[in-house]
Amino acid sequence: MLPAEFDDLEQFAERWSLRTEAERWAERHASSIEEMREFYDAMFPRVDAALAHCDHFPLDAMPEDARNLLALVLSFVMVSFPVEVWGGPRIPDVGDATLARVFSPVI
Repeated sequence: MLPAEFDDLEQFAERWSLRTEAERWAERHASSIEEMREFYDAMFPRVDAALAHCDHFPLDAMPEDARNLLALVLSFVMVSFPVEVWGGPRIPDVGDATLARVFSPVI
């Protein structure tokens, strides 16, 4: 699913290469902090290289493997706050937080 130079991240691609923000939000809420941390720890040192790779292509002409890599980076962003700040998938000390969009960009 990913470019060959990112085969070390392939184990996360099927689960975390999600095209919409709503899908990423749902996966974050369905995941344990341990699952998110494993993904985060694998992605953190590779994010700059992943973005540099994706920058070689225009968004509207990105090959499928690069598009999957970009989706992986966007999922990394989605789990970064729970891992770095909250220590869990949900925002602590608030009521029910939801994400509802009328329109959402799709990569």
